[in-house]
Amino acid sequence: MSTAQVHSHPHMKNRSRQLFISLICIFSIVHALNAQQPEAVRPKQFIYVLRLVPRLYADSAWTKEDNAVLERHFVRFQKAAKSGQLILAGRTSEPGDKTFGIAIFEAPDEAAARKFMEEDPAVANGLMTAELHPFTVALQRKNP
Repeated sequence: MSTAQVHSHPHMKNRSRQLFISLICIFSIVHALNAQQPEAVRPKQFIYVLRLVPRLYADSAWTKEDNAVLERHFVRFQKAAKSGQLILAGRTSEPGDKTFGIAIFEAPDEAAARKFMEEDPAVANGLMTAELHPFTVALQRKNP
């Protein structure tokens, strides 16, 4: 059948029109459903600054219990890094009251971020104090 015959045949014209209208209806429904679904909420970024409590400024002051708590702190950070929540963590190489650490991580909101910080074993067990701040990573080096 030629194109002219298809367009001149009333049954084929109606069939094409029905197919076209059906496709428009399906597209409209899919578009409306997509518009109703909220976009995926990106987690927010936060940083917390960790500082040793004064009694731990001297390396000789650390007890076995303190070291065990510090190990739990580190293992928790490893798990958070593996899950993608922790972006980076580290500390300065300065002694005593000059040393501090940071943890940059993602959380849905400030309440969840505060909970993550407060549940850090080093904070919860009084080895370190922590201060939370909203944060945005602007540039990041690619891993070599």
